[in-house]
Amino acid sequence: MKRLYFDYAATTPTDPEVLKAMQPYFFEKFGNPSSIHSFGQEAKKAVEDSREILAEFMGAKPDEIVFTSGGTESNNFALKGVAYALESKGNHIIISAIEHHAITEAAKFLERQGFKITLVGVDRYGLVNPEDIKKAITDKTILISIMHANNEIGTIQPIAEIGKIAREKGIYFHTDAVQTVGHIPVNVNELNVDLLSLSAHKFYGPKGVGALYIRKGTRINRFLHGGDQEKGRRASTHNTAGIVGLGRAIELCKEKMNEEALIQRGWRDRLIKEISARIPDVFLNGHPSLRLPNNINFSIKYIEGESMILHLDMLGIAVSTGSACTSASLEPSHVLLAIGLSHELAHGSLRITFGRYNTESDIDYLLENLPKVVETLRKMSPLYEKK
Repeated sequence: MKRLYFDYAATTPTDPEVLKAMQPYFFEKFGNPSSIHSFGQEAKKAVEDSREILAEFMGAKPDEIVFTSGGTESNNFALKGVAYALESKGNHIIISAIEHHAITEAAKFLERQGFKITLVGVDRYGLVNPEDIKKAITDKTILISIMHANNEIGTIQPIAEIGKIAREKGIYFHTDAVQTVGHIPVNVNELNVDLLSLSAHKFYGPKGVGALYIRKGTRINRFLHGGDQEKGRRASTHNTAGIVGLGRAIELCKEKMNEEALIQRGWRDRLIKEISARIPDVFLNGHPSLRLPNNINFSIKYIEGESMILHLDMLGIAVSTGSACTSASLEPSHVLLAIGLSHELAHGSLRITFGRYNTESDIDYLLENLPKVVETLRKMSPLYEKK
């Protein structure tokens, strides 16, 4: 039986070239980058080389990159670090209603500490209106955090425009770019951001390593206390092999990103067109064109998303209903509710995301089998019988 992976938004396979680059740092070049002997300095050079690679890719300076354990830590670092650094100036933070839980839960934590959080809504496509951000700003606003692209519905936000508003008001602006780095162009200066989060395992690097871009001059408290690694901004022994893998993954994305995005947009648009034609009562979630090249999210009436996942998995097809971080939850997606879907439609969502190792024949196999699964499940559905 074929085994086809269509859940690249949850995680990507580590590219073999990335594994090859990482391997020496587990045994041959295993030194601690904080050590001053040759083993340590060899590892330190590898860390700094990766820092330069990532900085150049994003239009940043190397000393503006802080390596972390991934997107969740980077998001927490950004929100909590800025909040505590600027609490004497203000206590108001603005986020959107469709942020990842690494942002919303960090915001809830800060709210319990006395900070004020404003959730700005989105339209039916999941787009934030920059004017709504402007209206939400108060004289106590110290941070705005809006994700670059949504992990569930793929909508790409007008980050540069929002960043311009934040800059005019003298407010720090953070974006969660976990879904975009390595897939579409991300330049911190063009986006007008002060802080940006990313995670290596979303662009064919290893799990457990990421980074937070912090524009020079940004006031932010350290998140982890201990040693003086990362110039005193993030304690903990460097994950040298992981950081090397991140750097190599970025190099490969630089080479392949534009061509991959072109191919994936073709698959995306074909799937949107053909699934809509082959299956009745199907609704596309997210913006029809301002979306990630590899992301499709449908709501399919009269059946549960979890049932579709299980039936497709038995055919060797791996998809999801939304964020992998909340896939065990029985609650409908907060993202789908925020764009105005009913609980019924939100529960019937299906996210299809593809990537570097998919082929056109994989798309054919999915198109051949998804309508059959939907038909089978609808025959079993009391909701469909009552239609």
